[in-house]
Amino acid sequence: MVDATTRFFEDLDRRGYEPLLAKTSGTVRIDLHEGAQTRHWLLRIDHGRLDVSQEDQEADTVIGTSPVLFDDIASGREHGLAALLRGDMTVSGDARLVVQVERIFPGSPDARGPRRRFVGEAD
Repeated sequence: MVDATTRFFEDLDRRGYEPLLAKTSGTVRIDLHEGAQTRHWLLRIDHGRLDVSQEDQEADTVIGTSPVLFDDIASGREHGLAALLRGDMTVSGDARLVVQVERIFPGSPDARGPRRRFVGEAD
């Protein structure tokens, strides 16, 4: 069974372009820490063009958290910026990229508003 994190990043890679990030360029590495193991996801953004890999390379922004929390963020059950403010995630480097990239994560399934509508609901 594939987890929500893997589905999220595979979907981004398949898309190849995200209009919400058309004015964004940079690299974001997500480090998912579980005990002595760390799984990496590297997102390269070039004016909305996306490239996803599992490389452990230098990045403009590095986000660290648990795989369980990131699964919740990738599935819309948790809000990334809220988790960051609670101290459940760490960020080093360019924190502005976190705010920009946060837009591409799904909103809560119970949410109303632009995010939910963007995912396919008609007006």
